[in-house]
Amino acid sequence: MDTLYDVVIVGAGPAGLSAALALGRARKRTLVCDAGPRRNAAASHLHNFVTRDGTPPQEFRDVAVAQLAAYPHVETRATAVTAITGARGAFAVELATGAVTARRVLLCVGMIDELPPIDGFHALWGTSIFQCPYCHGWEARDRRWGYLATRADHLAMPLLLRGWTREVVVFVGAELEVPGDLAAGFAGAGITVERRPVARLIAADGRLAQVELADGARVPCDALFAHPPQRPVELVRALGLDVDDHGLVLVDPHTRATSVPGIYAAGDALTRMQGAVIAAASGGHAAATLNHELTVELAGRGELSLA
Repeated sequence: MDTLYDVVIVGAGPAGLSAALALGRARKRTLVCDAGPRRNAAASHLHNFVTRDGTPPQEFRDVAVAQLAAYPHVETRATAVTAITGARGAFAVELATGAVTARRVLLCVGMIDELPPIDGFHALWGTSIFQCPYCHGWEARDRRWGYLATRADHLAMPLLLRGWTREVVVFVGAELEVPGDLAAGFAGAGITVERRPVARLIAADGRLAQVELADGARVPCDALFAHPPQRPVELVRALGLDVDDHGLVLVDPHTRATSVPGIYAAGDALTRMQGAVIAAASGGHAAATLNHELTVELAGRGELSLA
């Protein structure tokens, strides 16, 4: 285990790649490890990212990796991180292909979406079923939209969706109560509240066409928005990081430091406000913190190398 990196980044999505770029330009020896799969693998294009709007996710990654190649301090490997042990300044990072040591670790691992067991949901996820209207709303504007509400704190979302289309149905099922003020807001916005449970989703030519209800009735629907539960990846659990009630990693808002000294996190693992440009900004923020901390620490000990 003779390879020492200043930072090992776990995950090569927008957060990890952005962090690697900043660290590479700051001359910190950085290893980016990524074995996939990407959360946005089903999406055909990345949106709402200035200069990158409409870029296929794989193209985005390929361009980023090519740009990182210009910085000799950055290395990328298509390998999984299987375990992290040790402590701040000397983490042992176990890879599927071997092991390295790292002064710091930056987790850009995203979250795992727990899709509901609704027939047809999985096949349409990312192509007709979305989480973010900022990422996918424009392409489906002025069409028939639905929102699958599973929690009371999600019930404000249909009013937001109304900004992209006039036709919105919110599927609340039989158990979720809609507060009176929201019900009035839905009525005023022309939003239909459907209390019959969703049984399955019906596609036509690979796209959502109808939502079938428990009694067999069918509601025309071209795009369905939903916020399924998410859980952290196994590595987060194994490290014992503090998380909130939704499984999101808790970090210092100024430094992106987790509850374990020397381990930082960025991107979708921190927030339900998830999107490529937000994740990239989060990665850049974490990288700036790490660079400052490492530079001051190593220079103060006379160990800062620019080789």
